Amino acid sequence: MFWIWVAIVILLSMVEVMTINLTTIWFVISGLLALAISFINDNFMLQLGIFCIVGIVLLITTRPILQKWLSNKKVSTNLDRIIGMKGIVTEEINKNKFGEVKVDGKRWTAYAEQEIKVDSTVKVLLIDGVKIKVEEWED
Repeated sequence: MFWIWVAIVILLSMVEVMTINLTTIWFVISGLLALAISFINDNFMLQLGIFCIVGIVLLITTRPILQKWLSNKKVSTNLDRIIGMKGIVTEEINKNKFGEVKVDGKRWTAYAEQEIKVDSTVKVLLIDGVKIKVEEWED
């Protein structure tokens, strides 16, 4: 039985390396446990039961925690940093018509929920493609 568990652990390890999605690592661990049990007890059904139960328990209990810990954090790009910045309206913004805002030395096509006059100070709310959504700056 020893060689069967060695082959299963190696096969599952190779699958995990190829997928890098934390799919079979739990069963690699349970396979190692079943391998250790094979030295103590020669009952294959017991080893298989331990392999399946431990693998499923590990998958259910630790995968969500590990995925949360390993998840990629959102990295702000250079454009994202203008969100929350002040800008100056250079072309009037109407509810149904785009205007223009100068933010951080660059001119952006802008839109807003209300009319905003030229030379008003605005706050950038979000970037929507090549346009920005703004609102009047509240002091």
